[in-house]
Order: sequence, then C-alpha cells, then structure tokens
Amino acid sequence: MKKRQTGLRAGFTLIEIMVVLAIIGILATFMVPKIIDRPDQARVVKAKQDMLQLDQALKMYRLDNGFYPTAEQGLVSLILPPETEPIPMSWKPGGYIEATTSPKDPWGRDYIYRNPGENGVDFEIISLGADGVEGGEAYNADINSALNR
Repeated sequence: MKKRQTGLRAGFTLIEIMVVLAIIGILATFMVPKIIDRPDQARVVKAKQDMLQLDQALKMYRLDNGFYPTAEQGLVSLILPPETEPIPMSWKPGGYIEATTSPKDPWGRDYIYRNPGENGVDFEIISLGADGVEGGEAYNADINSALNR
C-alpha cells in the first residue's frame, strides 16, 4: 500500500516564479538592444564584402580588356559581355562573377556603379544603405567602395 504524504507539495510558489521572471526581464533589457542591431550590422558588413568582390572582378575585367566597363554598361557587364561601345575584345567566357542578374545590395537594391568615380577614382560602387536614399547616418548611411579601399 502507498503511504500518503501530508503537508508536502511539489512545485514552485508564486514568489519564486515572479523572482525568476524579474531576473529574465532584467537580463532581456541588457541583451535585446545588442541582438536587435545585429541584422543591420550584418547587412553593412555584407555590402562591404560584396563591394570588395566586385572591385576585384572589375580589376580582372580591366586586366583582360584594358578598360573598365562604362557606367552605361554597368555591373551586368561582369556577367554578360557588353553589346555597346567599347566592346571588350578579351571578355572572359563565363563572366567575372557568378550571378545571373545585376548584383543587389543586402537590402535588395541594385548597386550603383559610377565610372569615372568622384574625387579622381577610376570607379565607385555604392549602396544607399538601409533607407535607400542618398546620405544618412548609421545604418542608413551610404556605403561607397572608394572609401573602403
């Protein structure tokens, strides 16, 4: 036969549960702001990495052809041979980047390609940041390949 226990209960009291919830709340106030910024921070890092890859592809294009693609030819000329002047004579079969469409920034917009770039640089690759508008601060700031070299 089973003996019956009197006066003993398993479980937590309401005060114990409230203390645990208070501790979790305090920890969350310190941790959540740090975690929330991570996606935007990761997009900025990805844009800079993309620009480095595009920069290298453009330099390979120039080595093969003697010139960079024009602004009108754009970055798509790294994927498909341009059909407008100047026509590259030694365009690499298969292209210079692995993509099927013009490269997009981490926010889903086309990178801006300028040739010639401003301030005497040969070319610039630009992402308008999170807001998609020129200028801005923090994660809305423009990201420019010429400033990252």
